[in-house]
Amino acid sequence: MSYTKFVAALVRANSCKKIRISPGRYRSTVASPKSQEEKEQPMDGCTMVETVPVELISQTKLVKNTQLSKIHIDFDNTQEAYRSKNNIELLRSLLVFKLCTIDVLVEKNKELMDLCKKLLGQWMFNKVMKMTFYGQFVAGEDHNSIKPLIRKNQAFGVGAVLDYSVEEDLTQEEAEKKEMDSCVSEAEKESPDAAHRERKYKAHRQFGDRRGGVISARTYFYADEAKCDNQMETFINCIKASGGASADGFSAIKMTALGRPQFLLQFSEVLVKWRQFFKFLAEQQGKSEMMVLEQKLELEQLKESLTKLGVGAMDDIENWFNGEKLGLSGTIDLLDWNSLINDTTKISNLLMVPNLETGQLEPLLNKFTAEEERQMKRMLQRVDVLAKIAMENGVRLMVDAEQTYFQPAISRLTLEMQRKFNREKPIIFNTYQCYLKDAYDNVTVDVELSRREGWYFGAKLVRGAYMYQERARAKEIGYEDPINPDYEATNRMYHKCLEYLLEEIEHSRKANIMVATHNEDTVKFTLQKMNEMDLSPTENKVYFGQLLGMCDQISFPLGQAGFPVYKYVPYGPVNEVIPYLSRRAQENRGFMKGSQRERSLLWKELKRRVLGGQMFYKPVY
Repeated sequence: MSYTKFVAALVRANSCKKIRISPGRYRSTVASPKSQEEKEQPMDGCTMVETVPVELISQTKLVKNTQLSKIHIDFDNTQEAYRSKNNIELLRSLLVFKLCTIDVLVEKNKELMDLCKKLLGQWMFNKVMKMTFYGQFVAGEDHNSIKPLIRKNQAFGVGAVLDYSVEEDLTQEEAEKKEMDSCVSEAEKESPDAAHRERKYKAHRQFGDRRGGVISARTYFYADEAKCDNQMETFINCIKASGGASADGFSAIKMTALGRPQFLLQFSEVLVKWRQFFKFLAEQQGKSEMMVLEQKLELEQLKESLTKLGVGAMDDIENWFNGEKLGLSGTIDLLDWNSLINDTTKISNLLMVPNLETGQLEPLLNKFTAEEERQMKRMLQRVDVLAKIAMENGVRLMVDAEQTYFQPAISRLTLEMQRKFNREKPIIFNTYQCYLKDAYDNVTVDVELSRREGWYFGAKLVRGAYMYQERARAKEIGYEDPINPDYEATNRMYHKCLEYLLEEIEHSRKANIMVATHNEDTVKFTLQKMNEMDLSPTENKVYFGQLLGMCDQISFPLGQAGFPVYKYVPYGPVNEVIPYLSRRAQENRGFMKGSQRERSLLWKELKRRVLGGQMFYKPVY
């Protein structure tokens, strides 16, 4: 059954009863018949680890007596952690991290940088920045100047996720104006109260500056289509630079850089409302308390429910579920339901939702202009171009997560790319924010989709970058806070999602995960689970990721022990990455005040070298 036929039938219905839909959270996917997953690659041992012989469970099930080394890494070994750094670099790290603990410097960092630029002049200011903050957190000004650092890190087992970190330096007023102009449709401008929109998925001026309370993610604001094309070209250059710098690189993109965010808001709302409709139907069958993937609607009862709701005659409903392998088992689950919305439908037809007051299916907007339709299509085309170029250059593409009012659409579009490009190996990686209450449901639903369709699942797990902004917005606008109640709950969610994905790797070898964290306990948890599951680092199924200039005591021991570990490597001209450096200063203030560990390890290694006669230590590679 196609979404178009389903929508058309619902719209034609003359007597729809009122539907009461309880609030829910959404994560959409698209389903097709299940396929057998293949096994691949034998496992090898890893270097620089303490070894204990254990029996290897080969993914081919053919080799029974192969031995695998247990993994143990000493994160207190400063000699290994800082082997790639000379003494000047250690001193720079100590200086920068110390400055990040001084509140007045962090709070006024942009003003102080502007003052230094005026006093020192541009040339001297650039020199000072490259000796301090810029040199610590940024690799260079362009894709040529970053190559020496990338080569050095690779020599010590650490790869790169290239990230061109140039941002507009907008005032709050400018950011708010751009956001309202780009997130409000023509229909809403003409009749702001006419559309039946949920407040969460509408733009609000007080939260128009999406940089507020965000320290770990860059932000894009829509200006026009030409600017989106320019940002796509920037991503293309970054992908090509990553392909030229290494054979197994990553590159990161953001959906909000590639088109008008109005579409992301609207499509997110549609996806959420359709999932709420499924939840409503599940409640009618007494299955609301089940886990999301266990909610299998009995097909005959579903047909009766739709008939009672007045959405069509029984004969019409019978035809909806024929011809597309839906309901062959006698049940419809969430993935089957989501498959009714397909990526070939005209975009304006996708934006049809159940009216929560009348129960009838209506357009999300009263009017959807031809130009808005073209803008949305161009966003999808840009995403497709980037995925194709990533595949051509042997680069894996990570789609960053964003705010929850954009994320359902971002996740859906990313999944569509995965379905298309992850057939033979993982090219596209989706990002899951584990500070969200529905993170585990999101992960499990998407993994099940990959199982059914037989493509390689790629995920990056993060804790999340928008907590303070999300909480403030939910409270002021009046919807459920999407964030876990506290840090410990987020930790539990992260480990729950991580363990689930590691088990999926153990069973199928078609899942791939980047553990993107600065939390040493989480890294140790991952290593423990890999030991228990006999997962070898040389299989390249589990990656680790940290930011350049932070947590080298985690990254480099992992890399030198044979694990696939990557630094997020920002680059760009000094003046244009100042917003990024400003966020790094703010992030490190909390990080360094909360833990003195990294600074104490740096001091320990510096003292060891001085006392050992290594005053002029130079890395050898």
